[in-house]
Amino acid sequence: MSEYKLIMPKMGESIAEATIISWLKNEGDIIEIDEAVLEIATDKVDSEVPSMESGVLIQKLYKEGDVVKVGEPIAIISANGVAAVAAPTEKVSTPEPIAVIENTITVAQQATTTLAPSTSDRFYSPLVMNIARAEGVSMDQLERILGTGQEGRVTKRDILDFVKNGNAQPSAASTPAAHPVAAIMPSAQVAPIASHETPAINLAPGDELIEMDRMRKLIADHMVMSKQTSPHVTSFVEADVTNIVNWRNKIKDSFKAREGENFTFTPIFIEAITKAIKDFPMINISVSGDKIIKHKNINIGMAAALPSGNLIVPVIKNADFMNLTGLAKSVNDLAGRARNNKLKPDEIQGGTYTVTNVGTFGNVLGTPIINQPQVAIMAMGAIVKKPAVIETEHGDLIGIRHKMFLSHSYDHRVVDGALGGMFVRRVADYLEQWDINREV
Repeated sequence: MSEYKLIMPKMGESIAEATIISWLKNEGDIIEIDEAVLEIATDKVDSEVPSMESGVLIQKLYKEGDVVKVGEPIAIISANGVAAVAAPTEKVSTPEPIAVIENTITVAQQATTTLAPSTSDRFYSPLVMNIARAEGVSMDQLERILGTGQEGRVTKRDILDFVKNGNAQPSAASTPAAHPVAAIMPSAQVAPIASHETPAINLAPGDELIEMDRMRKLIADHMVMSKQTSPHVTSFVEADVTNIVNWRNKIKDSFKAREGENFTFTPIFIEAITKAIKDFPMINISVSGDKIIKHKNINIGMAAALPSGNLIVPVIKNADFMNLTGLAKSVNDLAGRARNNKLKPDEIQGGTYTVTNVGTFGNVLGTPIINQPQVAIMAMGAIVKKPAVIETEHGDLIGIRHKMFLSHSYDHRVVDGALGGMFVRRVADYLEQWDINREV
């Protein structure tokens, strides 16, 4: 009998493992080529795993809730379509793909500290090891954590609970490097960050207790981590986008008739941002310890609200190589598949700068939180009609103009006010200089 092993797929450069959420097929079920067999979840996104062969599912190698490394077999399928009773077999762990090994090395290099080698055979995922380094959890402490994962493995939630309960003991090896200002001024003291327990909340009659779903927990962790990592500063600019509004009103019907899609303001905003990034490439960076990574590619993430109320950020790769039509199609495609939970893991990774449109909800201003490991994010406010002074060769006039605020949050460790302010001003300039006769 010919057998096909369904492998946990590679889901991006930074993903080394995934959790099985649910099996969509039972043992004995017939499976077609490209038919989804199970649903998995990573720290980034939920996804389905399809079969590359048709046949019958004869054995599940893991249960729901198990954490499986990329490259490991997760099920056995009879490729000739004949169901058979699977004899007990020993799980054979396959070598990790080169990309996963390289990712593990990269994660280790990005950590600011190292951990002593483990004296046991217990497995720790790269994510758990990275959290341990960042939080000053020693290997002895790590090995004492009671794991809730498969075979007692320590999960992300286990180590975060350990740190939250105050069990992590910072050591000299895990102390981050002093701030450059402190290095210049030897007498400066860097105060430790105080840990605060969440105050108890007494439920009143009629209050409803709602459990956070998995995605909301991930978002919460990511937002808190970003605020603790980056000192946020926000600069604001008001832009006159009257020419853009008039131009879009002129072309949107013909664009939809030709392309079968709507033309929104988002691709215009993304184009202006990519142009400004080329003018100020030090916005397109990340921080690794005390080193700066200057990205060659311009990959723009666009925050998208989901029907559940949660948030996801699909990424337009190499946005600077696309024309407006290409950007419009990419925006519509990613936003549509985000709402239907059809994004691939690679499509929400690799962003180097993020834009969020708070104007969608009628908000005129926002102070967005940086999407780590990026160093900046821009919020686009609602476009509002306002009376404004218009300068002409015959003197100043008062007229009705379409105005919007741009809010630029940036990491003050590496982006100073001059760069952060000039960047958002340059984006506004590109929007205000829009050619009303442009073709798309």
